[in-house]
Amino acid sequence: MPRLRWGLLSTARINRAVIPAIRASARSELTTVASRAPDVARAYAKEWAIPRALGSYEALVDDPDVDILYIPLPNHLHVEWTVRALDAGKHVLCEKPLALTVEDVDRIAEASRRSGKAAAEAFMYRHHPLTHAAQAFAAGGRLGTIRICRGAFTFALTRPGDVRLDPVMGGGSLWDVGCYPLSYANLIANAAPKEVVGWQRTSDRGIDMEFFAMMRYADGSVAQFDSGFAGPFRAEMEVVGDGGTLRIHRPFKTDENSRLEFTAATDEIEAVPFAPDTAYSGEIADMEAAALDGTAPRVSLAESRRNVRTILALYESARLGRPVDLR
Repeated sequence: MPRLRWGLLSTARINRAVIPAIRASARSELTTVASRAPDVARAYAKEWAIPRALGSYEALVDDPDVDILYIPLPNHLHVEWTVRALDAGKHVLCEKPLALTVEDVDRIAEASRRSGKAAAEAFMYRHHPLTHAAQAFAAGGRLGTIRICRGAFTFALTRPGDVRLDPVMGGGSLWDVGCYPLSYANLIANAAPKEVVGWQRTSDRGIDMEFFAMMRYADGSVAQFDSGFAGPFRAEMEVVGDGGTLRIHRPFKTDENSRLEFTAATDEIEAVPFAPDTAYSGEIADMEAAALDGTAPRVSLAESRRNVRTILALYESARLGRPVDLR
């Protein structure tokens, strides 16, 4: 069986969630980690029992013994290193947001076409059976006509100097966690909204500590969500139709508390089953299928483009103080 040789482009904190998923798969192996500081790379490789450590990002991109890169760099570096890796013949799984402009998503798409290598945005929830079950239920008819999609993703960000608080690095709650309920709503609608309204509370550095959004779709349905770095942990989605409500508890990073419940118009509550799985294993399997089998990634670059365009329209609405038309 061919095995996909993974390299980690940095020693970011999120690696600790992805590493076990790579190692649990029979089709993947983690071979290399890179840092801009050679001693940091060596210490990290020792801590996580990674065979090879490289002292620069360039060395990993150019390494012929690595097939695919996981890129968990700060947001403003995603495009540069994704394009460089694709042009060097590597597949890429890049953390969200894939890019901060629509034009940069298009740059990545062109590099993917040029190189023949797959690139995908790392929305791990998109690959989980919980999401698949929610999609199937929403499309199955029991909800009736879908009217509203509501969501939230908030937590208290208390680390001083965190890159998510830096506007130069693409900081802001909408880019970091708001992209989850936003992308979920677009997924349920299977479309980009035609009009959006956004409002934000900003820090003294100008990034949104809290964001509040409404989105209206061509079929008449509406989505509402909020994101933030200033409140308690909340991770939830609900889809409301004239036949009932589907509630998805802890939908974005699934754990033992994740649940899927349907409340019918009669107020009867029904648990909707879904297969158990770890949070990141489906994401790794999806990239294996793309790299080894030639299957299109589940999160397409067209979907990533749609989400980035929606985020930018919401920021524009918050800045202008009025709705923004995306048509």
